[in-house]
Amino acid sequence: MKRYLLLFLLFATLSGYTQHTINNYKYILVPEQYSFFKEVNKYGLNNLTRKLLEEKGFTVYFDNENLPVEIAGNKCKAMTADLIEKKGMFTTRLTLILKDCQGNVVFKGEEGKSKEKEFTAAYHEALQNAFISLNELPYAFTGDAQTAESVKAPKVAAVPANQQAAGAEPAEPSGTLYAQATATGFQLIDTTPKKVLTLFKTSVENCFIAEDSQHKGMVLKKDEKWFFEYYNNEKLIIEELLIKF
Repeated sequence: MKRYLLLFLLFATLSGYTQHTINNYKYILVPEQYSFFKEVNKYGLNNLTRKLLEEKGFTVYFDNENLPVEIAGNKCKAMTADLIEKKGMFTTRLTLILKDCQGNVVFKGEEGKSKEKEFTAAYHEALQNAFISLNELPYAFTGDAQTAESVKAPKVAAVPANQQAAGAEPAEPSGTLYAQATATGFQLIDTTPKKVLTLFKTSVENCFIAEDSQHKGMVLKKDEKWFFEYYNNEKLIIEELLIKF
């Protein structure tokens, strides 16, 4: 209990911290050569990356081609795509990462794997599998990262702390939220798609510092269910969440 109380003291330090989602970006820059290769567009991997991002709905350019004025004068309007390769003897493993202009991770996907023996087929299959987690996220461009506004989480009924101690039930979840990995934890996106909550990692397993546009609290797992707990006007609010990681 003391450990959880100490985590609440961190909320004030996070009050000015904001993160962006993929929905704040229209453009993505793809390198013509990945760091783990010595050739440009080895195995056609860079071209395939561009194709898959365009199929998701982004406007994509290679980082060394002539860029439109909108992003040539302000690279912060675009994310940069990168791939991380994990060496394996019989398995090709790739992870997709999307970063902002300051190098902060906006999205990190699940690792894509392939056991194909032929190199081109292996890298293509691993990359396509690495895109699965991105393709599962709803995407719609909502505005530039510099001007994006915070999105309010759905309101829930207040539950007094003494009622909760007596066994009061938390509010029912209103819909599935998709967890988008960030450098400091996750962002929870609804199907609109809009950002509902920002989660910050802690030293406690399955426990996150959480904030929406109005409240700061904790998201934690209890009895195989996820809950967002925070105080509003000195009353404990408990909201059950359906989260897909």
